[in-house]
Amino acid sequence: MSTIVVDCPRCNAQHTTADVLAQAYRSTEYDWKRWFEVFCLCRNCSKSSTFLVGLKEYSAQGAFYGDNGLVKFSGSLNQYFDVKGYISLKDAAARAAPEFLPPAIKAVFDEGAICFAVGCFNAAGTMFRLAIDLSTRAMLPAEGQPQRPNAKVCRDLGLRLPWLFDTDRLPEALRDLAGAVKEDGNDGAHAGNLSQQDAEDLLDFSSMLLERLYTEPERLRQAAERRAQRRQAIQ
Repeated sequence: MSTIVVDCPRCNAQHTTADVLAQAYRSTEYDWKRWFEVFCLCRNCSKSSTFLVGLKEYSAQGAFYGDNGLVKFSGSLNQYFDVKGYISLKDAAARAAPEFLPPAIKAVFDEGAICFAVGCFNAAGTMFRLAIDLSTRAMLPAEGQPQRPNAKVCRDLGLRLPWLFDTDRLPEALRDLAGAVKEDGNDGAHAGNLSQQDAEDLLDFSSMLLERLYTEPERLRQAAERRAQRRQAIQ
């Protein structure tokens, strides 16, 4: 049976040894970096936790193929795996971010989805609002261009959105959902009194907006690329 040195989330022991009792494959990155969830028993408190671990190096992958390769390994997994964290309530039913988002916007949306999943609606609403803010700032004309709105509209999300709709920079079909974002930040995120319904409204609007801005254009681009490749293959 293998072991792993971790910070135990059950007893808060730092760098304690845990026995690895079971494993489950999670995903693969870069065609080699395999991620696993490992079910472990802390030797300090004798309580169980599940950790997310990923291979450190390409050359190490062969040692862990086969049934229960991590569990059967004789030694510590730390020399071959990074411990990303442990599975907790934050991982329960969190809304997946739309595809093809810029990394900074995806990180903000993911944080909001985690906050929403654990019932932190003020924090969730703030993050979803920030995702909307970051994505729509990029839609403004550059400084110095005559069509750029005044500084207050550029600065305030609640004023910027109507301007983007009125100038056909955002699809009209999203205007009703945009009511979740009030003018001057008066959507409860700043006052700390967002309800679950308020946070859900911000989640719905941010999801639809980000899909229109990033997911759909990239899917169309990829489809056009595949079509071009098919036509080229026929020639």
